[in-house]
Order: sequence, then C-alpha cells, then structure tokens
Amino acid sequence: MSSSPVQGKALLNVGVVGAGRMGSFHAHHVASRISGARLYALSDAKPEVREAMAREHNLDPSRVFEKWEDLIALEGLDAVVVTVPTRLHGVVVRAASDRGLAVFCEKPLCLTVAETREVLEVVEKNGTPLQIGFMRRFDSGYARAKELILQGKIGEPTIFKSISRDPFCPPPAFADPSQSGGLIVDLSIHDIDMARWLIGGEVTQVSAEGALRVCQAIKDLGDIDNAVVNMRFDNGALGNIETCRHAFYGYDIRSEVLGSKGGLHIGVLRHTPVLLMTQEGGVQHDVTPYFKERFGEAYRREVQDFVDCVREGRAPAITGRDGLLAIEIGAAATYSARVGGRPVTIESIRAGLPAADDAVVQGAGRPIASV
Repeated sequence: MSSSPVQGKALLNVGVVGAGRMGSFHAHHVASRISGARLYALSDAKPEVREAMAREHNLDPSRVFEKWEDLIALEGLDAVVVTVPTRLHGVVVRAASDRGLAVFCEKPLCLTVAETREVLEVVEKNGTPLQIGFMRRFDSGYARAKELILQGKIGEPTIFKSISRDPFCPPPAFADPSQSGGLIVDLSIHDIDMARWLIGGEVTQVSAEGALRVCQAIKDLGDIDNAVVNMRFDNGALGNIETCRHAFYGYDIRSEVLGSKGGLHIGVLRHTPVLLMTQEGGVQHDVTPYFKERFGEAYRREVQDFVDCVREGRAPAITGRDGLLAIEIGAAATYSARVGGRPVTIESIRAGLPAADDAVVQGAGRPIASV
C-alpha cells in the first residue's frame, strides 16, 4: 500500500455508516476502546438512533447525518466503518473509496459475486485500504489455533468441522435473502472464512443441504433455518459446516481441526468458568448468550488492527480477496442447497454460473431444492 496523508497521524478520524446493532457496537469501540482513532462522525437513517448515539458519544451535531453520502463527503474524515444493511455495502464502499477513504466493511462485502468483483476493481484502482469484518480471526482461541497449526503441532490439517448456532429465530426483515443473502451467506460465511484460514488451502468444491424446521416466520421469504455445507480443498483436506438459527439454549460456536499428528478443539459452550453440582440438579453450567458476549473482544481487536494498518501504511490483515473468496463459496453453497445438494465447483462460479448469484439474492418464495 502506498503512503498516504494519514500515515503517522496522531488520531484517525473515523465515521460509522449505519448505527444499528453492529454499527453502535463498533461506534462504542472507536469512541472509547481504540487507540489512535476517534469517533468523528456518524450517519443513520433513523433520527432517534442518530440522536441517541450523538448524546452517548458527545458528537458534534454538524457531524451527525441522516444520509451516508453526506458523511463520506465530510472534510477531515480519514476512514469509515460500514455497517449498513448488506445490500448497501457495495455502493457505500465504492463511494468511500472514490473519496480516498480507508474502509472497514462488515461481512459480507456484497451479496453477489458479480458486485463483489466490481467493488474490488474500484478499490484496487483507487489504492485505498479495505478490511472485511471476519472478526473470528481476532478471537484469542481461533488465533491460538492458527499459531499451533503454523507451528506444526497437529501436522497437516486434514478435516475442518464447525458449528454456528444462533440462539433465536431472526425477524423476517433480517432474514430476507434479498437483504442479507440468506442463512449461508449471512451466518455460515464466518465458518467459511475460518475453514480457509485454518486449513491453509482454497475450497474447490462444495455441496450443501438446507431445511426450514422451526423458524416458520421466514418461510414465505424462501430462506432456511438449518444448513450443512461440505467442502473439498485444493490440498486434499475436507470441511463440514453446520449452521442453525434456533439453538434456544444459547449461542453455540465451536470448531475442530484434525491434522495428521493431532487435533484442535476451539470454543466452548460454557460462558463462565463455573459448574454447579448438586444432588437434585446434577451438573449444570450457563451458556454464552449471544455474539457480543462471545466475540466482543475480537470485534474490538479487528477495528484496532484496521486503525493500526491505516496509520502505519500496512495492508489490512483481511483483504477484499478474502471477502471475494468467501462470497464465491457462499454463493456456490446456497445454489447447491437450492438444487438438492448437487456438488458445485468454485471454478463454475468464477466462470459465471448464471443461477448462483440468483440463488443468493432472488430466493424469496423459492423452496429449497428448486430453482
């Protein structure tokens, strides 16, 4: 990455685009827990959200906007954190890059492979930093697992397995595939990134099965609440991802990597390190309630790393290419689930399999196993 005016700057002026669930979380970190940066501006379409965030963080009203376009045009802004709905990621990232701003964008970068490629062409042409929000790479457990793999402690990775279970059914508006990409692109994409990262290879083929079993409120949208994705890697390794939206007992995120000389278990179900042991109830423990409790520090670390990279002129740790590879795999898996589990090669996605992007963003009303 070439030098820029922000390198060596004492404080990076950061704007948060979209102050909903994730945006407010990132804004809090930038405002109070990130060194070398300050929360400089914020935009959100809802006036009550803007006003509440401005009060909480004592923001100058002249730097609080309804429209994201006004935020990225603000003088003195150095970087933006993009947390608008997924369908808007691409247009905001392109516009911010055209303004010369560094961009941190929540996953996925875009809903489709085609738009992701278009956005990356703009970013590459402009030479602006772009980091994708795959926060699990910054979680202490996953980061330690990567270190152990690189040290050869388990030999060559041969099998990756991952479980991602949300603790409640999502509201229909949140689960709409035309807005979020659907279950696989929205939830499984974290596991897809972990699979590539921990295995140290690239996915060449996927097959997937999906079903709607519990969350009937999303039925008319054509989305699902359970999916299983199988993967084959270019180094011969295999992978399996299970994703679920109705683990009402808690937020359950765990992974395994089996190697030629050993294995790794990453993550635990228990939230606090306490077991209650009684004659009446047996052995009991609590469960992690949701993502902020499980990955709160990882979210902070990823933004800190983004700020450090921009100020020091280093390339971000998680690049636009990582975002592209993840959406290619997610699109292939979504399409496979819609055609009854038929294997889909990533090469066919790159060659422009016409129905793959359609399966992601035009799934409303389409039952699984039909196109």
